[in-house]
Amino acid sequence: MKTRRSLAILFVIVFVDLLGFGMVIPVMALYAERLGAPDSQIGWLMTGYSAMQFVFTPIWGRLSDRLGRRPLLLLSIVMTAVAFFGYAVAPTFAWLLVSRLFAGAATANIAIAQAYIADVTPPEGRARGMGLIGAAFGLGFILGPAMGGLLSKVSLAAPGYAAAALAAVNGVAAFFVLPEPAARVEAQHRPRFLRLVEEFKKPGIRRLILIYLFAILAFSGMEATFALLAAHRYHLDRSEVSYVFAFIGVVVTVVQGGLIGPLTRRFGERALLVAGLLAQGAGLAALPYAGGLGGLLGACLPLAFGSGLTTPALTSLISRSAAADDQGGTLGVGQAAAALGRVVGPISATNAYDHLWFAAPYLGGAVIMLATAAVGSTLRRPAPAGGAPLEPARGRDG
Repeated sequence: MKTRRSLAILFVIVFVDLLGFGMVIPVMALYAERLGAPDSQIGWLMTGYSAMQFVFTPIWGRLSDRLGRRPLLLLSIVMTAVAFFGYAVAPTFAWLLVSRLFAGAATANIAIAQAYIADVTPPEGRARGMGLIGAAFGLGFILGPAMGGLLSKVSLAAPGYAAAALAAVNGVAAFFVLPEPAARVEAQHRPRFLRLVEEFKKPGIRRLILIYLFAILAFSGMEATFALLAAHRYHLDRSEVSYVFAFIGVVVTVVQGGLIGPLTRRFGERALLVAGLLAQGAGLAALPYAGGLGGLLGACLPLAFGSGLTTPALTSLISRSAAADDQGGTLGVGQAAAALGRVVGPISATNAYDHLWFAAPYLGGAVIMLATAAVGSTLRRPAPAGGAPLEPARGRDG
């Protein structure tokens, strides 16, 4: 009962955090343009945000191993409120960019939330817990842009003010209702760099980090170029593109919020990881040849379903491979790999779309997904009781 209560509290915290994030996304480019930013520099708002997450996610995770989940999570929420307020009052594009960099550092707290789940769930139930975080992300991305679009009719700064207020309320509520996990293992007093090196010597864990990096790289490349594909090849307008993304968000939320638990119990994380990567590969390969809105929705179904399987399976496997006293640090490295994928993926995909071929980002992403599925198939299942590191099925771990 206590575990369910902790997961419910954490779900609400992450959902409100992502709701605020989603509110500023639809109008951020217009806001930057209003502040005098040239089109060539607007992309730095997202690239810089992801770059800061790449740097700070392992730091947040390792600090939470040493200082506790609750205080670090509360601090990150307060920082998020400050970042959104800075966004709302930005007088120049440079100020706006700094606010997004600060927000990237603050919202790198996902490793803390994942480590919190690892502390309060048994290994066999960890994928379900990680799936709840994914469902909170999905709901935030579904509802946030809609709310931001409505608020932008008041002013382009209004979504920033609202997001700051949400984060502030979130922080106050979390202060009163979020406990420190009773089962958290104190970090051993060894240099954190040495602890990290030790973790990466474990069989299988490096493969999981590489799978995370390349799976996110391929998916984020699709996200960056999808609007171009929809407009240039299928002649869809912006509202129709938003419907497709909403559809993806709904499918991911259903999978991670309800299906991932029973599927994990039935098949195990490794099988779901491989199946999710294969499904994403099939969806990416179909996108350039979908034919229209109906075809796009059909191609996005396996893409979204596979994404909903892959992320909680990966984070659960990384958690089960990590030492009990280094959950935050190891999960933070996984999230840093994902952030690096979100930095490299959009840049490489947009260049491939513009200079090579309209289908290149999608067919290339499909090949990447197939390759990562092949790597994932070399991992053995974790022990049923959990806690044992993953072993590669054959050969040396790369």
